[in-house]
Amino acid sequence: MQAQDIMARDVLTVMPSTQIEVALDLMLQRKVSGLPVLNQDGTLVGILTEGDLLRRTETGTGDRHRSRLLTFLIGPGKEADEFVHSNSRLVADLMTPSVLSVAETAPLDQVVALMEKKRIRRVPVVRDGKLVGIISRADLLRALAQKLAGETQVPTTDAGIEKALFDKLAGSSWSAASNVGVTVKEGVVTLNGFVYDERARAALRVAAENTPGVTGVVDQLVWIDLTTGMTVMG
Repeated sequence: MQAQDIMARDVLTVMPSTQIEVALDLMLQRKVSGLPVLNQDGTLVGILTEGDLLRRTETGTGDRHRSRLLTFLIGPGKEADEFVHSNSRLVADLMTPSVLSVAETAPLDQVVALMEKKRIRRVPVVRDGKLVGIISRADLLRALAQKLAGETQVPTTDAGIEKALFDKLAGSSWSAASNVGVTVKEGVVTLNGFVYDERARAALRVAAENTPGVTGVVDQLVWIDLTTGMTVMG
């Protein structure tokens, strides 16, 4: 799946000249935690998030109390910048200007990796610099829910199930397929053979459970603990 497959296309946005109280009303009414900021031609120039609104003089959280030494070290420029951030009424002064974005064709694993690495909750989707959508963590969860709800068990033969499972295992690095045997009877998969890692046993079970047509899994695998030489049955 790609970004364009799950992104929200009807995106609530503001402009740099938008008043903060207007942006706040939009966020509260529509229950969103961030607003992309567009200039007049629709180019994405920033994003306004809840984090950008945390320190404000109106709530008594805008003033930072620092020692004289620390104030001297950070310099007047930093304090002036903080004054603007905690007192300005314009989105332009509070928004985060360096916006991370993805293209419409970006694969979802790339989107998720970006969210995890940068610890962000939403990623704008752009085409030639223009906003065309946005992906939030909620959109990813909805896509997962729809995928799970849409999956149906495809009736197939026992031989078909066995082949499908073997094909799946052959493409993995953890299955040790040469050590694992699979038999299928009336949709029930029996796993036998041996593994050297207990985690591989769990992965084999999940692989079998997720194979279309499987109605049950019987684990008869033997786990050989190489550190102790002990064997553990399924």
